Amino acid sequence: MFIREVIIFIAIFLFLALGMHMNQWLTHPIEHLQQLSIHKMPYHPLLYSTIVYILLGIIRAIFNTFMKLFRRK
Repeated sequence: MFIREVIIFIAIFLFLALGMHMNQWLTHPIEHLQQLSIHKMPYHPLLYSTIVYILLGIIRAIFNTFMKLFRRK
């Protein structure tokens, strides 16, 4: 269960990183990583990924709760 959640978080992180900075990752990825380390807010990719992960977790929890109502016992 824990491994699955880590994989989901990493997938969200990669999706957002590539989606927001596709140009930089394709043209000069090493320089982009170096710029990230000197950025004023270097934790921002993790912050955004965490927010999206929490929102998706809430949606998943609501969906699972809703589905449990209609499952046969």
